[in-house]
Amino acid sequence: MFHDLKAVFQRAQPTLLQDMAGVTALVVMLLTALHLPNLF
Repeated sequence: MFHDLKAVFQRAQPTLLQDMAGVTALVVMLLTALHLPNLF
């Protein structure tokens, strides 16, 4: 199992940074959308 996870991370390494940036952007948009009603 650990070997499989290691292989997956090695294959995904070139796009891992882009995926993390995408997840961060989605979280920021979600939190912004949830706080919009409080701003007005």
